[in-house]
Order: sequence, then C-alpha cells, then structure tokens
Amino acid sequence: MSRQRQGQLHLGAFIYFTGHHHAGWRHPESGVERMFDIEWYKRIAKSAEKGKFDMIFFADLLHLIYPSRAAAGMLDPVALLSALSTVTEKIGLTATLSTTYNEPYNAARRFATLDHLSGGRAGWNIVTSQVDTEARNFGREKHPEHATRYEMAKEFVDVVTALWDSWPQESLVMDRASGTFADESKFRAADYGGQFYSAHGLLNVPRPPQGYPVLIQAGSSGPGQDFAASIGEVIFTAQTSLASAQGFYRSVNEKLIAAGRERGSLLIMPGLSPILGSTVEEARRKERELLDLIDPQEAVMMVSGMLQTDLSKFPADGPLPDIPDPVEASNGMKSRVQLIMDLARKDNLSIIELGRRLLGARGHMQFVGTPEQLADLMEEWYDGYGCDGFNIMPPVLPGDLDDFVEQVVPVLQRRGLYREEYEGSTLREHLGLPVPSVDHFKRLAGLQQA
Repeated sequence: MSRQRQGQLHLGAFIYFTGHHHAGWRHPESGVERMFDIEWYKRIAKSAEKGKFDMIFFADLLHLIYPSRAAAGMLDPVALLSALSTVTEKIGLTATLSTTYNEPYNAARRFATLDHLSGGRAGWNIVTSQVDTEARNFGREKHPEHATRYEMAKEFVDVVTALWDSWPQESLVMDRASGTFADESKFRAADYGGQFYSAHGLLNVPRPPQGYPVLIQAGSSGPGQDFAASIGEVIFTAQTSLASAQGFYRSVNEKLIAAGRERGSLLIMPGLSPILGSTVEEARRKERELLDLIDPQEAVMMVSGMLQTDLSKFPADGPLPDIPDPVEASNGMKSRVQLIMDLARKDNLSIIELGRRLLGARGHMQFVGTPEQLADLMEEWYDGYGCDGFNIMPPVLPGDLDDFVEQVVPVLQRRGLYREEYEGSTLREHLGLPVPSVDHFKRLAGLQQA
C-alpha cells in the first residue's frame, strides 16, 4: 500500500509523575516508590532512547496538587534533564518553564547550559502557567489574565533570545599565546526594555550549540496559537478526534502564513495515551483495572475544578448541568476547557464518566487496543494531516513506555513511518528544524511588517 504523505512522524515521550493515568501510581506495576530516584529516570530515558524517540519531555507545575496523591511530587525538570544528559547520547531533552513565574536571564542561562551539556539536545516548552495557587507561591495575589500572560510571554522570549545571541560562538578565540579568551568586539549586549521585562547586558554562557534550544508551545487557544505561530517550532496540543485535529492543523498553518512563516514550519504533536494488549479484550481489561482505581469523588472533583463549578450537588451519573460558559470564565487553559465541554456533549457523558475520562489521560486522546491498531490510528492521523507526530503519554510507568517501544515502534518502522536509527545528534536534526540565525525573530518580525 502506497503512503499518502511523504516523510516520517515525530515522537515525544511525555513523562508525567509515575504515569499519565491519575490512579496509575496505585497500579501494582507502577514504580511510584522510585519517583524521586535518579536511577528511575535514567531507566525511563534509556527506554525512550532505545525507541529512537525525538525527545523526552518533562512538564512542570509550580504548585502542589492532590497532596495525598503521587501527583504532589514533581522534581525540577531542567535540573533532572541535566543529569539525564550524562546517560543519554541522542534523545532530545525537553522541559517546561513558565514565563510568568521566572526571570528571562535565569531561563536563558539554564537552557543554554542544558544545550551545552547535552551537545545540542535541549528544548524549552514555553507555558504561561494556570492557576492562582501558583501566583500565591510567588507572593502575588492573583494569576495574570489570559491575554496579559501571552503579552508577557512574548516579551520574555524576546529577552531570552536576545541573551542567547549576546555571546556568539565565533567570539570564542581561546588563544593561549596572546592571552585572548574571547573577542569582545563580537559581543552583542542585550538592550531590551519592554512593558513587563527588560535586560541590558550579556549572558555568561556562550550561544547554545543549536543557536536556540528548540522552542515549544503548549497552548491551543486563539492567543496560544498566535503565540506559537510567532515564535514556536513545535506545538503540543490535546485533540481527541481526527476531525478536530485536522481543523487545528489547518488553523495553525493559516496563522503561520499570516505571521510570515512557511506552512509546516511549526510541528504539531498531539498527546496520545495508549493502553495496549495483545488483543482488544486484554487492552480493555487493563483499562478497566485502571478505571477501578479512580475514586468516584475525585472524578467529580476533577470536572468541578476544570469547569470552576461545584458539581457535587448534582447526580454524578447524570449529565453536565447547564452552567455559565466555563470557557469564558476560565483564566487557565481555555482550550482544554473547551475540549472538555465538546467531549461531554459529543459522547453524552455523565459527570463521573467525564471525570474518569479526564483522569485517564488528562484530556488527551486515550487509545485502547492492539499495537497494530494503534499504528493504524497514528498512520491515519499523520497521512490525514491531523499531526506531524505524537507526544506519547504512558498511563503507567515504566511498563507502558516499554510496551510502546517494544511493540509499536517496530510496526511503525516496518511501515516506513518512523526512523530505525538516529541520523543526527541534536534535537533540531531529529525534528528537521534549521539552526536559527542571530536576531532570528527580529528578522521574522521585519519580514512580516514589510
């Protein structure tokens, strides 16, 4: 059978706590006891690299959630990836860092350091954070409004890239005879003054090997798409049907063209959480085992929290009640709230069914079936321009990641959908992305204005 689309899809290993399923830590095969042990993360990273994943990705939150659950624990992802850079050779190392609760200089330095230590494998997932709890942890009363956060993020990235550009690699002379370490005439001090951030000076780390670590964006709302189209190179998204994924794919590419960029220059990678079995019946049994571990009260609480409405007074096995527009009311992930509402209506889900669905894959697409069936779905989405690849979200770690590597990757390779060996050494090479020139985004903005 001839392929409908040229090229190969991209894969990220999205590692979250001890698995993406909310109750996965309770599963007897989870490694919850080791979730603060570096040896545990070394094992996971090596499994993903064995599967030739483009990158391993660690999300980050800046507040404590579910204090009595495994989700309460989260190590600093940039520090963790720096350690993992020493036991991996090829796989990209990607971490979330919030633009709302960090400073540009620190962010620029941390990711430049990771890119140097890893030989050009760093990626930055740019987020604006979600809730007031995070604001209070940083001495603020309230989380900034949704639109304001994206204005702040644009300035934040402008400062970070100016700092990355401030110490060009070609300025490093290291001439022992003359005593000249660097040619200061080639330095380019950042000189940025904005509404939210400013920086005047030089970063104390040379320009990263990749020019800039790969810039990733995870917001799917209108402002999120606009932001990704202006500076993003990869976008993580939550899509639960091919039709919605295709609509999102078209929308993002239209925004790219409007921003003066080429269609396809922003790679789109929806989340995919697979529950695999040698037969469909076995996969469904595994799904039921995980569902049975979810406390019904937690399912209702999950939906209440996402929709910012107390649903405990309504029948849990009944439909969502009529409530004020939760998308408009949300100051967090508006696109995720919209997805939740669409999912409830499309599948006619009760409150508890919706909660369990969300806790199973946190609003992303969940697949239950055989490796061949999963490969069919991935091929259909890729060939149908619903994505450029997937962020694989194992429900229980480490087993579900190992199963994907051992059972699904070989099927994708046989079909010519995925690499058999790494051809490059940097994350940009894995993703087919160019090394950005100095002042890349300034030049892009100039082209757009012209």
